[in-house]
Amino acid sequence: MPSFDVVSEVDWAEITNALNQAQKELSQRYDFRGTEASVERTTDGIWVRASEEDRARAALTVLHEKLVKRKVSLRHFDTQDPEVGPKGSSKILVKVIEGIEKDKAREIVQLVKDQKLKVQAAIHEDTVRITGKKKDDLQVAIQVLRSTDLGVELGFKNFRD
Repeated sequence: MPSFDVVSEVDWAEITNALNQAQKELSQRYDFRGTEASVERTTDGIWVRASEEDRARAALTVLHEKLVKRKVSLRHFDTQDPEVGPKGSSKILVKVIEGIEKDKAREIVQLVKDQKLKVQAAIHEDTVRITGKKKDDLQVAIQVLRSTDLGVELGFKNFRD
């Protein structure tokens, strides 16, 4: 029986490349001289640091530009409010969101059911598996999910006959 998985995954290699490019640009640009601006990846997410809040926001903009150039959706990122550190320094945490939350997964299942297609949708951890008897029904389900804005970047993989 044909099936596919609806996922929300991040390409970590592209994020690493974007981080390296952003760090290189921050070290070379004249307007960031002396601001100690940096971006680094940690277990919490991505930290953007600078000696002033406006420079931290500017560094965040540079990071966003690099991510967009590398075709990484900004929907995968949740930017927190700036935190003030010692001597007026500032740091911004950018959390990386990966996987589909339970509420969004239920919303996807309900959306597929509302279309009255001959497919079944089931939630598996942080993915949604959609199965059906015909490939055409599955392709219609993919089109419906792509055309609907759920606030999550969706990807489709493991399409099997």
